[in-house]
Amino acid sequence: MDEKLSKVDPKLLDLLVCPLSKSRLSLNRETNELISQKAQLAYPIRDGIPIMLISEARKIED
Repeated sequence: MDEKLSKVDPKLLDLLVCPLSKSRLSLNRETNELISQKAQLAYPIRDGIPIMLISEARKIED
């Protein structure tokens, strides 16, 4: 794992939901993103801060 990637507080991860679907998120450590399976979106984490904007999310391709 890249040392430059910052860790996100696990308590924060428990509180966050997808702003589009309101579903729970899972952490993908390889891409440093929060994943919403229901909305098929990946939200980036920059400097340890989840960017929870739909406009910043990456669409997950099947």
